[in-house]
Amino acid sequence: MRFSLFGIVILLLFLTSLAFSLFFAGCGQPPPEQETAITIAAVGDIMMGTTYPQVCLPPDDGRHLFTEVSPLLKKADLAFGNLEGPLLDNGSCRKDTSRKYTYAFRTPARFSRNLARAGFDVLSLANNHSRDFGESGLLTTKNLLRMWGMVGISEGEPAFFLVRNVKVGVVAFSSSPSPLSLARPEAALKLIEKLSAQCQILVVSFHCGSEGPGALHLPQEEEFFCGENRGFALKIGRQAVQHGADLVLMHGPHVPRAVEVYQDRLIAYSLGNFCTYGFSSLKGPMALAPLLVVKVDSSGRLQKAAVVSFQQVAPGGPVPDRFNRALTLMRKLSVEDLAQPETIISPDIDFLDTPAVR
Repeated sequence: MRFSLFGIVILLLFLTSLAFSLFFAGCGQPPPEQETAITIAAVGDIMMGTTYPQVCLPPDDGRHLFTEVSPLLKKADLAFGNLEGPLLDNGSCRKDTSRKYTYAFRTPARFSRNLARAGFDVLSLANNHSRDFGESGLLTTKNLLRMWGMVGISEGEPAFFLVRNVKVGVVAFSSSPSPLSLARPEAALKLIEKLSAQCQILVVSFHCGSEGPGALHLPQEEEFFCGENRGFALKIGRQAVQHGADLVLMHGPHVPRAVEVYQDRLIAYSLGNFCTYGFSSLKGPMALAPLLVVKVDSSGRLQKAAVVSFQQVAPGGPVPDRFNRALTLMRKLSVEDLAQPETIISPDIDFLDTPAVR
């Protein structure tokens, strides 16, 4: 009797174990790993002061220009900006600055350290000022950025980063005359498509559009400034996404513009000025300096976007704006120009609380 009862217990335990094994083998797969999220911080035009045509430099070599923004840039996985003008101590200007609305800049080489201290990883040199002092000025700038652990990218020159085991590519274009000019975007779009196949997330920077307070609204056509074709920003932004871009960052108009979610990807049509020391008017919208922070999944699909509002007070450099004017304006323009909901961008940057892994 004891043996029979013992045998029954053993049999029941065996059958129970077998049932659990079959259940988990058939339908109980291991829980999927949590989706990797990448955070990207981006700002618009940066010009930290110039020694050309006159000396106009911030005190203390500009080491405090980015004090207020540096903690946010360093928390992001990848920090981007558009660097206007070469980092250079001498050389001859290659522009005819006697022409109306034609400017040239030359920022001292030692100021490159400020960008590294701020937390920037990659800087676009694809703009109408990177060659103010010729190809040698552009090359010197790239070498200085590399020396401090950053990457400077000119037209169509990609940079790749491994972030949380996700390969992120960054490429930049401008409307300046070149085979990749946005005035004729076909070649640029082909390159975007090619590069998108080489990484999991592709960030595309465009320097385009008209300039000044009158350029706030996004036109439904090509833009021209001083007779130069500055591209069709709305069309190019959407085409970039169609060709594989996961985040499109535009700058050039010197004022903030609308943002749009297109095919689950974010397009920022202008990030305006960010740190433009002493070179231009800082009145009205030209003084607004938004910091865009974007969270995407490992395929580049947008999860969240926020704008932290900074402003510049003459002679320049970003300081926090407690009135959130950059965010308010970009929300307003997004509704008016693109019928996008205000909730596309928020002031909430809680997703940056996780320390970055670069």
